[in-house]
Amino acid sequence: MKRITTEEEYDKALVVVLDLMNAKEGTEDAERLEYWSKLVEAYEDEHYPIPMPTPLEAIEFAMEQQGLSLRDLQPFLGSEEVISEILAGKRRLTMEMARALHSGLGIPLDTLAQGAES
Repeated sequence: MKRITTEEEYDKALVVVLDLMNAKEGTEDAERLEYWSKLVEAYEDEHYPIPMPTPLEAIEFAMEQQGLSLRDLQPFLGSEEVISEILAGKRRLTMEMARALHSGLGIPLDTLAQGAES
């Protein structure tokens, strides 16, 4: 598989991917779409990496997506005071809290465990 090495090649590859976006499954065009998509993805991973969110960003995102209030976090984090301190960045999660949030809300554990207290 040829690698994309320049921004010009990347731009051309994006055009190819866009042209193939409506390819029917099982066709030669669908195979070409998969090939070019993988090339684009590899280039983007190398040149435009997306940083992992902080634990706070992940919790806030989960709250927004799931329509949760501070009170909904109590089973995972404890009192409203503790929750407020965590969301204000004044307190770090413990590993126990990280595991509870992961289990209860589906937030990736590796994201929550960043900087967690043992």
